[in-house]
Amino acid sequence: MRCRGWIPALFLLSFVAAPALACDLCAVYRATEARSSKEGWYAGVFEQFTRFGTLRDGGKKVDNPAGQYLNSSITQFLVGYQFSEKFGLQLNVPYVRRTFKRPTGVAGTPAPTESGTESGLGDIALTGKFQARHYRTDNTTFIWNLLAGIKLPTGSADRLKEEAEESEDPAAPPSGIHGHDLALGTGSFDGIVGTSVYGRYGRFFGTTDLHVTIRSKGAHDYRYADEWLLAVKPGAYLWLADEGTFGLQLAAIGETKGKDTFRGEVARDTGISQVTLGPEASLTWHENLSADLGVDFPVVQNNTSLQAVGDYRLRAAASWRF
Repeated sequence: MRCRGWIPALFLLSFVAAPALACDLCAVYRATEARSSKEGWYAGVFEQFTRFGTLRDGGKKVDNPAGQYLNSSITQFLVGYQFSEKFGLQLNVPYVRRTFKRPTGVAGTPAPTESGTESGLGDIALTGKFQARHYRTDNTTFIWNLLAGIKLPTGSADRLKEEAEESEDPAAPPSGIHGHDLALGTGSFDGIVGTSVYGRYGRFFGTTDLHVTIRSKGAHDYRYADEWLLAVKPGAYLWLADEGTFGLQLAAIGETKGKDTFRGEVARDTGISQVTLGPEASLTWHENLSADLGVDFPVVQNNTSLQAVGDYRLRAAASWRF
């Protein structure tokens, strides 16, 4: 939880370069095939970049005299197979890169600030998707999917060792970036469940996603708290043609996470709830290519104790069905 100038140009191109409108239903059908139900293999990549440069203590913004920050990039490579219109499996392999600057809060470290980078393999996830309902007419479409999976402890959790080493350093400002923020993995087997709904009426459409990550105790006796995410994205197709579609949505995303525990004790600086808002553009081409680009800005942030919180989040994804 710790994540445009080209959109107006695409908006104009969708009208300037588009041929006369073909069958809207055919275009929407191709779009849904590119995204979900076409049988066979598919592969893709998803990038999420989040900038954490603001300090909040108990939800209130505070000064950042040390200029501490965290830039988090998670690049997920995915491959999947759709066995039928109803059921498919997907494997996500993430590469995580985090650069940071923070005051030293580790005993025995003389420097007033520490800068560095953590990068490597994250926690791999295997998920299955089941299409519970698919309804389509000339003017309407409704698709309801269910999701379940497991996350494996493949990412390094070495940074969690810091939770036992941190100490108050009166010579330095308190740090809002800790070992649990820098760890590449949780060291735990976690469950993933969720549901998603796509609906369309004419050129207007919307998507809703609910995802829950159920955590277990992981490395170094550390347990990350469960996470909930709810996304609501109303939008409209600006371009519908035999070749593909282009749409714009307004993404409202709510996220909440409780407090972690370390060796049976509550980690006070780990709970957060936030709501972000931002535009998202989507493109499909024939029944093969689907792509998305979005940016989110926080409008509500409530966190526990002192934390570095997100300033903005960029999301980009592309997938190809063979």
